[in-house]
Amino acid sequence: MGNRLSKIATRTGDNGTTGLGDGSRTEKDSVRVHTLGEVDELNSFVGLLLCEDMPAELREELVSIQHDLFDLGGEICIPGYTLITDEHVARLDDLLEKYNAGLPPLKDFILPAGSRAASIAHVCRTVCRRAERSIVTLGKTETINDHPRQYVNRLSDLMFVLSRVLNRFAGGSDVLWQHERKRG
Repeated sequence: MGNRLSKIATRTGDNGTTGLGDGSRTEKDSVRVHTLGEVDELNSFVGLLLCEDMPAELREELVSIQHDLFDLGGEICIPGYTLITDEHVARLDDLLEKYNAGLPPLKDFILPAGSRAASIAHVCRTVCRRAERSIVTLGKTETINDHPRQYVNRLSDLMFVLSRVLNRFAGGSDVLWQHERKRG
């Protein structure tokens, strides 16, 4: 791996193509490359979220999620390869249950707002949904495993729950949508 990363500017993509993990080349605007970019952007926003104040245990879990997202990108980068498994999806299910257990039930819609950390978690959620849509689109034209799609579906739900957790950690609460507020 070290030799592959020793030269960042290779100029091999100057013609509008990029190399995949299996050595093949594809157009930079292909659905696969677009999907890789969505997952990379999501991982970058999770990194931004990690710059915020949060419980140490949650920080460790988010770092683990970043590694999973890197693996997910690897799976997308290598057609036919599997890195994300049912165990990854189950771990997110466990985190969802853990963090949702301490939250009050929602009776109203909430706005993507509150603390800075909660707001960044909401950005992660929306970027995650976009990555999920891209994975679905890729699956319509190429064979991909189900687990990457399931993983990002769970992760977007987890980011919603974590936004609520992070608002409480910051001393606040959910910012409720006021559907009957005066407009104009």
